Amino acid sequence: MLGQDYPNLEYIVIDGGSSDGSQEIIRQYEDRLAFWCSEPDGGHYEGVNKGFARSSGEIMAWLNADDMYCPWALRTAAAVMTALPDVEWITTLNPLTWTCGGFCRSLNRIPGYSKASFLDGCYIPNGGVHLGWIQQESTFWRRSLWQRSGGMVRTDYRLAGDFDLWARFYDFAELHGINCPLGGFRSQPKQRSRNLGEYLREAELSLEQARHRNGWKPAGLGFRAARKVPVLRRWALRRPLNVCRTVMPVDEYAIECGWRIEDVEFR
Repeated sequence: MLGQDYPNLEYIVIDGGSSDGSQEIIRQYEDRLAFWCSEPDGGHYEGVNKGFARSSGEIMAWLNADDMYCPWALRTAAAVMTALPDVEWITTLNPLTWTCGGFCRSLNRIPGYSKASFLDGCYIPNGGVHLGWIQQESTFWRRSLWQRSGGMVRTDYRLAGDFDLWARFYDFAELHGINCPLGGFRSQPKQRSRNLGEYLREAELSLEQARHRNGWKPAGLGFRAARKVPVLRRWALRRPLNVCRTVMPVDEYAIECGWRIEDVEFR
């Protein structure tokens, strides 16, 4: 984080009272931190909320201890949101994953993001069409959206608090995708997120609540499933399903290239 090419960083570290040497490492960098503490708390998301309560920046994000940003992540998020004031949250269309040792393990491709696809359940592997994840490590948002969405990550979810936050963000604003990789999830042998079943149960509960808030009845799932049937696939692929609001650079040869929004159809 401290190696980011971005000067206006408010870096807050919340440690849940760990005994693995984390406090000693944090103290080495405390002169560069806006705030840090190491004390027992009520769990992961209580710690995230504690950190955000101490923050004052306009652009918000969090990174878990295991995970990593790309070196250009903060500069890119700030440039986009400065140039495009109507963009309220962004994430990458090309999420990375890292090995435990910090090497790039994979670069995946998400075809697009939309509220309709989110409410249809396409960003969790629930047996239907799975377009990929909205990667928490690559997602940035404005403080105003955070406040309108409740100003907290729900602590009654043990694992899927991020998914529930995205659901509440979608109540107010479309997610914008950007082709640039921004960060990635790093694999560890004993991390909690390996419990995919519990994560999906919590995400499905949050999704049902979001559908109720939006009066949404999932539609077109049979059509989406038709893409898997060879005789129907050609018909299915002729029809675009959704539009992703994609952030694109204006001039790749300029030092400060500028940014624009392009609507990209995806299936």
